[in-house]
Amino acid sequence: MTNPEEFFAERPDALRVYETVRAEVERLGPVEVRVTRSQVAFRRRRGFAYLWLPGRWLRNPTADVVLSLVLDHRVPSTRFKQVVRPSPRTWMHHLEVRDVSDIDDEVSGWLADAYRGAG
Repeated sequence: MTNPEEFFAERPDALRVYETVRAEVERLGPVEVRVTRSQVAFRRRRGFAYLWLPGRWLRNPTADVVLSLVLDHRVPSTRFKQVVRPSPRTWMHHLEVRDVSDIDDEVSGWLADAYRGAG
């Protein structure tokens, strides 16, 4: 994959989610977008937010796209499908996004925290 549009080509709703997340992140400051076979990553000095398509990896996904946020603390929200701690200073929060309206003020705040932590 060379760009986000190609990555989300078969999922127009997921592309709209990407565009919304990108706009939120770009309001915070400079950001690099990297596209790999498995995800679209938003980076500063390190990655802090990732969008991926669970249907490529999971049977019977319950959402078209997942937003994964890297934070230095656990956010106690029931909105997250899963929260894991891959290292002592890193918490990965997985949010299923079913509609672009799921990227609301609360999610924008989490994106801002993740952005700051990656700087």
